[in-house]
Amino acid sequence: MERDFRFPLAAALALLLAVAPFCPAAEPSPEAIPKAPAWQLPRAEDVRARAVAWLAAAGAPGDARAKADAIWAGISEKTSGMELLDRLSATFALADSRAARLVEVCSKPRTRAVLPDQAWLADRKTPPLEAANLRLMYGRWLVQGSWFDEALEQLAGLKPEEVAAPADLLFYQGVAYHRLLQKEQGLKAVDRLLDGAEGSPRRYVVVALLMQADLKGLEADTLDHIARRMDDVERRLDLGRAGPKVRKVEDGVIESLDKLIKKIEDQQKQQQSSGSGGGSQSTRPAPNSFLPAARGAGEVARKNIGSKSGWGDLPPKEREEALQHLGREFPAHYRDIVEQYFRKLATEERTENK
Repeated sequence: MERDFRFPLAAALALLLAVAPFCPAAEPSPEAIPKAPAWQLPRAEDVRARAVAWLAAAGAPGDARAKADAIWAGISEKTSGMELLDRLSATFALADSRAARLVEVCSKPRTRAVLPDQAWLADRKTPPLEAANLRLMYGRWLVQGSWFDEALEQLAGLKPEEVAAPADLLFYQGVAYHRLLQKEQGLKAVDRLLDGAEGSPRRYVVVALLMQADLKGLEADTLDHIARRMDDVERRLDLGRAGPKVRKVEDGVIESLDKLIKKIEDQQKQQQSSGSGGGSQSTRPAPNSFLPAARGAGEVARKNIGSKSGWGDLPPKEREEALQHLGREFPAHYRDIVEQYFRKLATEERTENK
């Protein structure tokens, strides 16, 4: 039950003047002033009113208003943003055949079929209320089907104040950015979601905190980062998304692996070089206060890594040594991922060369 805080203006002024002499002159510190949330869940009645106004402006058939009343029956301030979004989408379907087809698509299980074109959602002629909320509904469905690139085409650029379910928007934006390893954008979406945590479902907050911690620790060209990109390639191929974009991701993975293996080779050579001087051999690392003296001209032979799985043209023996080093430095499943990935690439190359 909401409390009524209305107070007669004259009485309020009189009370203010009466207590003014006893009020401290100092202003509260900025830390003492509670920060307003970055977004808020809209009132259910306001969403319903906007839906009914849209229906009237769309020239809906005579029985559409009665159907809309049935759709919005039973709402309250406890109605979730996701439910408001679903009711709003169902209202759009009453007067727009395109919205009706999209709602039907999103009600079915996700398959590998070619996605239907929804360019009309980006058309300026489409009412903003309809376009924004249907883009969210469609983007949510795409994320749940692991179509993260396609989902961001719908979700990117949407703002919480434009939709009936702001928590859902920020959550699914965060999931898509997280799965595509887009660290900066992902952290922004997650941070905004957590700014309004009081209006978010508890499950969203818990997952958002996990994504936030994971993205903050994500570093480019580490073995963890490489393994995730391999998983992303496999996801794209499973969805039938083979093409230039996938090849670009594959080439980036090969390049990162070459860098990592080259780093391991250099470390091994440095260890061998430091241990071949004769006499007592020290295994202690160089002090952190200075760099070891250079032993050569500092020139490294350039290698064209191309788009094949040549591992930087490593001979089989050295490649196996590098794999063994990976096995010692990282969990065993990373070696399995690397081996599986290159077996898959080798199979693709043999197929292409036939």
